[in-house]
Amino acid sequence: MKLRRVVVTGLGAVSPIGNDVSTTWENAKAGVSGAGPITHFDASSFKTHFACEVKNFDATAYLDKKEVRKVGSHTHYGIAAAIEAMNDCAIDLEKENLDRFGVIFGEGVGGLNAFEEEFEPFVLKRENGPRFTPFLITKMITDMTTGMLSIKYGLKGPSYVTTSACASSTNAIIDAFDQIRLGRADVMLAGGAEAVICHVGVGGFNSMHALSTRNDDPTGASRPFSKSRDGFVMGEGGACLVLEEYEHAVARGAKIYAELAGTGLSSDAYHMTAPLPNGEGAAKVMEYALNEAGMAPEEVDYINTHGTSTYAGDIAEVSAIKSVFGEHAYKLNISSTKSMTGHLLGGAGALEAVLTVLAVKEDIVPPTINHAEGDEDEKIDYNLNFTFNTAQKRVVNAAISNTFGFGGHNTSIVFKKMK
Repeated sequence: MKLRRVVVTGLGAVSPIGNDVSTTWENAKAGVSGAGPITHFDASSFKTHFACEVKNFDATAYLDKKEVRKVGSHTHYGIAAAIEAMNDCAIDLEKENLDRFGVIFGEGVGGLNAFEEEFEPFVLKRENGPRFTPFLITKMITDMTTGMLSIKYGLKGPSYVTTSACASSTNAIIDAFDQIRLGRADVMLAGGAEAVICHVGVGGFNSMHALSTRNDDPTGASRPFSKSRDGFVMGEGGACLVLEEYEHAVARGAKIYAELAGTGLSSDAYHMTAPLPNGEGAAKVMEYALNEAGMAPEEVDYINTHGTSTYAGDIAEVSAIKSVFGEHAYKLNISSTKSMTGHLLGGAGALEAVLTVLAVKEDIVPPTINHAEGDEDEKIDYNLNFTFNTAQKRVVNAAISNTFGFGGHNTSIVFKKMK
């Protein structure tokens, strides 16, 4: 069987640094942090008082007011991103076989805030009996984004949600890629969304000592690959890519951003929350993705790392990069866009895929912000180019985006220029 080529023809994003792709990309290039004091709830009693929230977002610009009430904010963000991606790809649905057009999103947690909002009054006022909104379940469950997008656009192809913690939306992109290259679909919406900046979300990660507590400097708190890092900064939002079979895209005269050339999946089989210290699982997925793409390590110019700003994760990923790329590792640009957007958990992979595609398209590597001179970890090789603090222009013929999740889930995808 001849596998089909897959290209990216549309992008959408709602992020802590912009409510659309253009604003997000401009702020990423400029090194703007999306972090600030939490406004979604009173976080003063928590160890962490800040996060990377989506700002000035109006769900009614994308959904009817009645629909807004029926689903959670994670769904609002995902639908908004998908609508932007659909508009961007300029596809004429009347000319499409909608049986071959699907949607796969990745979400790690779903409507945790919706559950919290409904359950708290129930616990505090049990004498009144259980009085839940009839929309509690639709606001909580992760598949409402894909379901509502299928309904909105009449998409009758594969439609479901992937969940693999922080790797969720990269898994969604990989699944959508496979649907197209194996001939099951011609076009797929692939993305992810998350919105868990709430008491339970922040409190749970605080209890794990996973979040930064740099309350006096929120914008400087996410500092991947720096000695002074003290945990990740929670983010929220959604992102979407339109993936399309190459010949199908050419036939309709579509704008093509890049080719999705290869993917990799592996499991650490090691620990619930920590990566293999030597980065073996992360190394494997990059190798698998390159092999699937038929590319040599020397053909890669940029890696958008998982780069959460946690000690174990940063060190393991750097070790993996050096293992896979050898001497070429020193010719790569490496950066973590989480330094600006925070960590979108299940939505992280989709947003970082969008930024990686744009790096390939525009030959600009977004920076890893918040690194100060002398802020160096003895276990990090600073001869590598981490693109600290300032974006760098360079030809990016191919780029990798890595995403790793609790439970040892590892994913990697390769984008390359169309030639």
